[in-house]
Amino acid sequence: MANGQNSHFDVIVIGSGPGGEGAAIKLAKAGKAVAVIERYPLVGGGCTHLGTIPSKALIHVVQQYTERKNNQLFGRLHCPGKVECRDIMAAVDAVVNQQVEDRQGFYERNDIEVIEGEAAFKDPHTLIVTNAQGSCQLLSADYFVIATGSHPYRPDDVPFDGQRVVDSDTILNMQELPGTMTVYGAGVVGSEYASAFKNLGIKVNLVNTRKRLLEYLDEEISNALSYHMRDIQGIVIRQDEEYERVETNADGVVLHLKTGKIIKSDMLLWANGRTGNSAGLGLEELGIAVNHRGNVTVNEAYQTALPHIYAVGDIVGFPNLASAAYDQGRFAGTHIAEGKCEAQLIRDIPTGIYTTPEISCIGGTEQELTERRVPYEVGHSFFRHLARGQITGHKAGVLKLLFHRETLEILGIHCFGHNAAEILHIGQAIMAQPKPYNTLKYFINTTFNYPTMAEAYRVAALNGFNRL
Repeated sequence: MANGQNSHFDVIVIGSGPGGEGAAIKLAKAGKAVAVIERYPLVGGGCTHLGTIPSKALIHVVQQYTERKNNQLFGRLHCPGKVECRDIMAAVDAVVNQQVEDRQGFYERNDIEVIEGEAAFKDPHTLIVTNAQGSCQLLSADYFVIATGSHPYRPDDVPFDGQRVVDSDTILNMQELPGTMTVYGAGVVGSEYASAFKNLGIKVNLVNTRKRLLEYLDEEISNALSYHMRDIQGIVIRQDEEYERVETNADGVVLHLKTGKIIKSDMLLWANGRTGNSAGLGLEELGIAVNHRGNVTVNEAYQTALPHIYAVGDIVGFPNLASAAYDQGRFAGTHIAEGKCEAQLIRDIPTGIYTTPEISCIGGTEQELTERRVPYEVGHSFFRHLARGQITGHKAGVLKLLFHRETLEILGIHCFGHNAAEILHIGQAIMAQPKPYNTLKYFINTTFNYPTMAEAYRVAALNGFNRL
């Protein structure tokens, strides 16, 4: 990390995650003098070191292990032994280190100064940056972009110790794999980790505070995930539950639920909510309000109550996606550099959930379309009927197309199965086309490579068209 030599910059970006990176690089390429303040010794933010990258790397390593173990030919000849925690973490660290090296190169090539330390506003145009040794420096700028991300919500009455009771920030520091694990919170993070650890042979309890898993998903897809996790993987799912208290002892962790249930396990992963990293920035003193989730309010240009201070990424709340944060950063950077930005986040943002199998979706669900009284029809393609699904052995899954009965416009795409997050983008590209090119006819009339999983679009389109 460089030590700040200049005291004044055109723009200072606080945070080097996806949002900060998007803003900083956009501004640097526009000719602005840019500094990035990062609290950690290495760039990348929580996305690279604690969240998206390490968790998905872990999930991929576990999937490779599981596929080899279950392979009908090679698994019997070279069945892998019990996987060790140190081996998993070594694979994860290798990916993280490569990401850090790449991201550091982005800043260096664009002459962006990266300064390590904690930032706090002294006044609307000045920051106090304090490094790990306690030394402070004052930095000023014409504009600021706050991209500090978020962290797991930690209730005061839960005894987090980083060993028995962990969250998504600390679970990757574990030294050995537990025999049993309870995951409290069945959102994206909780569901992904529950699925991954079960694939390692760990007994997993998944406690959901809602009536069904990932309620914002299309109900058919949510139910498919529940069935697969419960009946195929063997995860014990407790729906519509809330904790009463958590206690630790020499044997592990005991989770007491308000319904009277008691769940004992070696480790408790708390995955119930996140909070914006706004504490300590001094925003309230500037007149920038922070809500109970630590988030700040911004306008369509990502400006806060002070127009020269912008905020992007998790700290502004929804959609809380790394992909969206990067775009938000670019849009904020464009607005600073050009005084306007006509681009904005796309209306339908794809969701990728890396459970086993994956889930990915975009657009309306059946429930939403029904509430809006949209006349829609459904087309299905089940992976078990696709030649490619049979060849690869990935037969659990479905591609579901929702389309308007009269215009055939694609209204929603929902995929459950291997590589769902990749498969979805084919349909996303068609949905984004102007009328009348965003319809079912594209999939019906297009010749797909055979055998491929992409062929699922043709099968689902014909299945739905035949219902009319």
